[in-house]
Amino acid sequence: MQLKVTNSPFNQEQVNLLNQLLPTLTETQKAWLSGYISANQVALPSLEAQTGEPSNEQAAVVQIEQAPKEVTILFGSQTGNAQGLAKQTKKKFEEQGFEVTLVSMADYKPNQLKKVENVVILVSTHGEGDPPDTAIAFHEFLHGKRAPKLEGVGFSVLSLGDSSYDFFCQTGKEFDIRLEELGANRVYERVDCDLDYDEPASEWIEGVVSALTKQSNPEKATTADTPKLEELEVSYSRSNPFQAEVLENINLNGRGSNKETRHIEISLEGSGLTYQPGDSLGILPTNDPQYVAQLLAILPWRGNEVVTINKKGDILTLEEALTSYFEITVLTKPLIQNLATYSSNESLHRLLGAESNEELKAYVEGRDLIDFIEDFGTLSGSAQDFVQLLRKIPGRLYSISSSYEANPEEVHVTISTVRYESHGRNRHGVCSVLCAERVELGDKLPVYIQHNENFKLPDNSETPIIMIGPGTGVAPFRAFMQEREEKGIDGKSWIFFGDQHFVTDFLYQTEWQKWVKDGTLTKMDVAFSRDQKEKVYVQHKMLAQSAEFFRWLEEGAFVYVCGDEKNMAHDVHEALLTIVRQEGKLDQDRAKEYVAKMTQEKRYQRDVY
Repeated sequence: MQLKVTNSPFNQEQVNLLNQLLPTLTETQKAWLSGYISANQVALPSLEAQTGEPSNEQAAVVQIEQAPKEVTILFGSQTGNAQGLAKQTKKKFEEQGFEVTLVSMADYKPNQLKKVENVVILVSTHGEGDPPDTAIAFHEFLHGKRAPKLEGVGFSVLSLGDSSYDFFCQTGKEFDIRLEELGANRVYERVDCDLDYDEPASEWIEGVVSALTKQSNPEKATTADTPKLEELEVSYSRSNPFQAEVLENINLNGRGSNKETRHIEISLEGSGLTYQPGDSLGILPTNDPQYVAQLLAILPWRGNEVVTINKKGDILTLEEALTSYFEITVLTKPLIQNLATYSSNESLHRLLGAESNEELKAYVEGRDLIDFIEDFGTLSGSAQDFVQLLRKIPGRLYSISSSYEANPEEVHVTISTVRYESHGRNRHGVCSVLCAERVELGDKLPVYIQHNENFKLPDNSETPIIMIGPGTGVAPFRAFMQEREEKGIDGKSWIFFGDQHFVTDFLYQTEWQKWVKDGTLTKMDVAFSRDQKEKVYVQHKMLAQSAEFFRWLEEGAFVYVCGDEKNMAHDVHEALLTIVRQEGKLDQDRAKEYVAKMTQEKRYQRDVY
């Protein structure tokens, strides 16, 4: 539409300028300009009226200063998901003219919270309802007696979690409740995201940006045109993985081992993907076709039914959808509750009663959809009804075991093959057995890089490092050593590695021995638990070297832990506290403070799962 002098309050020169400008504006720019003009209608006396003489300065653009809208974004992230979403949230707020402060909870001074206008929190839940390591201190402060009153502070929370755990998104829920208790005003409802978080997270970002934009300028248009996450991410990402060729796939364990650990080398050529030591590789697996066939054999459908698999309207046959898109090997309480709506089985509905919560928890452990159908009978409804109850297969994250500097356009991972017997049937890991049994050299795997800023080498290459990684937990430390060797770093380094048997389970043995010999690695302690009558683990080796371990800590050493969270990481943490308490001659509380300070200073980093 063209403006004309006859139907507008502008002179001809202004009309010409506007007609040149308006067609070039995007909808977002038009909305911003409209809101800006509405919010900044200020009557300025002309210099001619003040002095009686016209001034050339009147032709200049008048800059009307307006206090910027402010928002503080805090994230608590263990593997990098919450941090990545926080960066995308920052970008969207900045596009709407906000002044944004983005900071990890580990680096934020909690007392500053009472001074902010709006706070947006993105946080994951780790383990059995625990905050991620980077959020522990902030979480404890906010739930303690020293937490400030937050009247007048606007807030919203995005929580990430895994619905297969009882305490799904627990940390986010706790932040949401606590902020309200402290008097803050919820400007947008909390959203809880499962492993497939792209769509709900995108909707939350759109919603909270829109809510705060309207709050600061009620006449401004909404952000309904906010791009989805896949439009914001890099070319190859979690939602758009790179089809990467497998270059090498070997078993690291020797003959006679009861373990199978695959070393897989993958080409990133042509992807543009890069990574740093400490990052993870995501692999999007497919289900075992034999398992799918067994499941279809007891379902009331043939497998050739066409189903819609997502909100975009993509369609597959039921068999294809169960093979490549939906998770079918894990039972969760939410899934069983959904399945029960298509079942009249009285035993199933009794299991879902409030008095049977512990029984339900025991039932889901180690069982899958085949078990469920065999135990409670077939389901009513259509194939489409069935798939709408399932969640998307989540990507599996593996600590990268290579340095990009040493292996350009390649990435290596170290994967423990999961096989076990449960409830009378043999089970196996979806992704690990795919890689061990069905992936051949030259095959393609859909992969993406998961950056993790919370597990990184020190900026100062002379800083000592202590690495603790039994089993496949050794993977990122192989990457650390390759990086340091490539860059010629000779600062002190010490690794604690453990597994079952020296002869069959010493992963990357020749590489570690070479690094010790040439000085890239200063010191190595190993614990092979089954090679003697008394089981020996990495925490025992730490305690045996407690005096030297503490000397390294006092020199400023960084401590890294990678591997199993439920047992190993807990035991290592207790060993660390014991060393600090005994060697530092501290009581238990001061030892905890010492270790907490290490965490705050990023000298104690964990990649545990």
